Amino acid sequence: MGKTILEVIGLRTKYVTRSQEDVYAVDEVSFKIEEGKTLGIAGESGCGKSTLALSLMGYYFSPLHYISGKIIVDGKDLTGMKPDEVRRLMLGTEIAYIPQAAMNALNPTQKIIKLIWDVVHTHDKTKTKTEVRKMAVERFESLGLPEEVLDKYSVELSGGMKQRTVIAVSTILNPKVLIADEPSSALDVSSQKLVIKMLHELMSKGYIKTMIFITHELPLLYNVTDDILVMYAGQIVEKAKAKDMVFNPIHPYAKGLMDSILVPESGTREKKLRAIPGTPPNLKNPPKGCAFAERCRYVLPQCHIVRPNMVETGNGRCYRCLLNENELKEVYENDK
Repeated sequence: MGKTILEVIGLRTKYVTRSQEDVYAVDEVSFKIEEGKTLGIAGESGCGKSTLALSLMGYYFSPLHYISGKIIVDGKDLTGMKPDEVRRLMLGTEIAYIPQAAMNALNPTQKIIKLIWDVVHTHDKTKTKTEVRKMAVERFESLGLPEEVLDKYSVELSGGMKQRTVIAVSTILNPKVLIADEPSSALDVSSQKLVIKMLHELMSKGYIKTMIFITHELPLLYNVTDDILVMYAGQIVEKAKAKDMVFNPIHPYAKGLMDSILVPESGTREKKLRAIPGTPPNLKNPPKGCAFAERCRYVLPQCHIVRPNMVETGNGRCYRCLLNENELKEVYENDK
């Protein structure tokens, strides 16, 4: 086993509405990532993926609130730090974030070099402008961006160039953990492929140690990540190797995700598409038992009463269901 760079233990966070209702968007989430590994997080919109990303960064600003759990980055517990300590000691250097809709994340009133200067100077006030520009030129060139981009405003850049610029700014301080929240969304296929290639090159060059790749496109993670977490209603419902998750999911929700999309791989030509019925539960008033029970094709009476725990199957795989693995395989076989 390699060195653990990020470990999350029992993390719970919630949103508080204007009417003071609690919405538990991240509920008892635990996982770890080793150095050199990439973790994918998948699920429908609203399942908690982006909230988990913000929580991992320590972005606890109303209406998002931390409840309990630990976020340990290379031995440092982020949850035990004050907000200014998180910003000064962790963000950008230990853990960094490529936000969803990254192309809109750049300040249109500042030149790119000024954005980079602000990031670097926050953490190292000894750096001169010449040194910062040299750092920026090296990182931009490694991502296929010319030096003149540094002296432009974001509105002067194409969508693909904006995306690469956000990646460059986010990784300029060589963070140990990079969280990429749907970094390839809103891009054409060629640009998506380029962005994914660049992120892997940053890892291969040692600029980042581990990466979390968030998307609702589960098959995309097969070619991008080592392991995949599937989230539903703020919980992890299954964790597995990428190949196992795509071709042999255990949890009914993970299976439902795969059954609802086409996978361009051999052996799937005759696959029939099947949508997941219904909608996710309202987390203002979560169900007592299994969160997926109302939408599950294989639901049992006790599923509405008993909340399932995570079940480990070996080789780092686990899932959250009252049925065991053999029972699930049997019902899937009978349902073909």
